[in-house]
Amino acid sequence: MGFACGIVGLPNVGKSTLFNALTATAAAQAANYPFCTITPNVGIVAVPDERLSVLARIGRSAQRVPTQIEFVDIAGLVRGASQGEGLGNQFLANIRAVDAIAHVLRCFDDDDIMHVEDAVAPVRDAETVETELMLADLDTLERRAAALAKKARTGDKEVKTQRTVIDPLLNALRAGQPARSVPFADPEQKKIQRQLFLLTAKPVVYVCNVDEAAAATGNAYTQQVSARAILEGTTTVTIAAAVEAEVAQLKDVAEREAFLATLGLAETGLSRLITAGYRLLDLITFFTVGPKETRAWTLRSGAKAPEAAGVIHSDFEKGFIRAETIAYNDFLACNGEQGARDAGRMRLEGREYAVADGDVMHFLFNI
Repeated sequence: MGFACGIVGLPNVGKSTLFNALTATAAAQAANYPFCTITPNVGIVAVPDERLSVLARIGRSAQRVPTQIEFVDIAGLVRGASQGEGLGNQFLANIRAVDAIAHVLRCFDDDDIMHVEDAVAPVRDAETVETELMLADLDTLERRAAALAKKARTGDKEVKTQRTVIDPLLNALRAGQPARSVPFADPEQKKIQRQLFLLTAKPVVYVCNVDEAAAATGNAYTQQVSARAILEGTTTVTIAAAVEAEVAQLKDVAEREAFLATLGLAETGLSRLITAGYRLLDLITFFTVGPKETRAWTLRSGAKAPEAAGVIHSDFEKGFIRAETIAYNDFLACNGEQGARDAGRMRLEGREYAVADGDVMHFLFNI
């Protein structure tokens, strides 16, 4: 079950440096975890989760397999991208293919690195990218609305339902608000919105790229971005991308931790970004534990047990009978599956069970 987070931003903001650091981090993880780089601009990185090692130790598993998130390095955007300027069409197409956006903003001064707008102003840069995405979405919806207007004359019943989604989205975009600012509670309306593949409907996390001096504390630029993020109901991650690239090259864990300590950091910014991307997509993790492996699985929050079974194999979902489920804390307290069974902490859950983060599960099925 793949989830992709696109890394976007203006040219010369540190986007590629960040992606290269992510890729190096993933390569370093390869000693313990499966890793692959699909193309030069796509990297798959393990989601940090301390629970995996704990479960593997209790289950005496031969290996650990983490859940993963995919990061896509998307070509830099320039003003006019919505009209095809620069690599506009490629840029917009690549964003449509991801599930969420990590928007890299330059939050450092350096006279040796040219800024496309001639001055460092991260909030302005965020607005530039957002405006281009909104203009592209507006064009998409206006074309769709025009097509629906023709259909309405034929008495098509689906037109009315689609207009209940498109009209408020158009109003928001015309008012300078992204598509994600329009909430839909009705499942059918949510489905229609997803099928529109709007760029500004995707959740966003702002990545403040700072210099080494601001890696731990941030600076005036990051404070400006944080204020904007709070207003939008999203979050920020402060990262010194150039420093992270250096840290990623250190294979010795103790050496890496010592280097981070000199900067006042308890963990890498990349770990925080990976975790933030996972949360941004509203995902949870469930586990399977056995002698061969302990594996973490990615699942959307609120998903039912059969969908979780389908993440492992489609046949599991088709023939789902029930799920033997142990909460993570119960698994620890009872020292494993057998102890949980003996203590009555293993539950048999049916089709309507909403999987909780951290559940240790075993699926029974018949096909």
